[in-house]
Amino acid sequence: MVNASLVLSPRVIETMRAVDRKHYVRSTADAYIDAPMAIGHGATISAPHMHATALEHLQDVLQPGMKALDVGCGSGYLTACMAHLVGACGRVVGVDHIPALVNLARQNIARDHPDFLATNDSSDSGGNAANVDMAKPRVRLEVADGRVGFPAEQPYDCIHVGAAAGARPTALISQLKAPGKLFAPVVCAPHDLDQVIILYEKDYQGCVTETELMGVRYVPLTDPERQTRGF
Repeated sequence: MVNASLVLSPRVIETMRAVDRKHYVRSTADAYIDAPMAIGHGATISAPHMHATALEHLQDVLQPGMKALDVGCGSGYLTACMAHLVGACGRVVGVDHIPALVNLARQNIARDHPDFLATNDSSDSGGNAANVDMAKPRVRLEVADGRVGFPAEQPYDCIHVGAAAGARPTALISQLKAPGKLFAPVVCAPHDLDQVIILYEKDYQGCVTETELMGVRYVPLTDPERQTRGF
């Protein structure tokens, strides 16, 4: 991905090396193939190039001490990448509406970076210590309907959505800090397969701009029943 210029930032390169994808996929032999892979329960882990794209666009709101929300945390891979970027005094909340996937994410992160789930005792705040409670672990994983975000810990500097929203994700935008960024695939036509990544950017005054980045194909951001029966 570096050779293909998909990853240009040294921070993102270092992060994707530090968070080993082999701990988040079913088959370690296929861990580094640039393709999405099924993880069960109608969910997938996105292709590495999509993780790289998301991190490149969000890295400036994933600085040490910042707070992020990962909607549809699935395998836990991108949650862990975000946690690596925000550092020991940052905070990442990962939510999924399927309990088995939340458990999977917790197991995967515990295997790869158990310190992310341990109580935070570092003083390296990067100037943003006010964003987090130092007694809390760097990563919090919860069963929740990601379509409504996770209001209990709002506002967030950064929100990533790992499934395609059916419309403009207003509830998530409202949980962004000013400034803040939201990276989300959104259905752009009546059919679920017509999707585009939109980067929502909220400025200091709370005004939101939208930038279409690319066409994509993600599983829908939907209810558990629809997801597990194959949409």
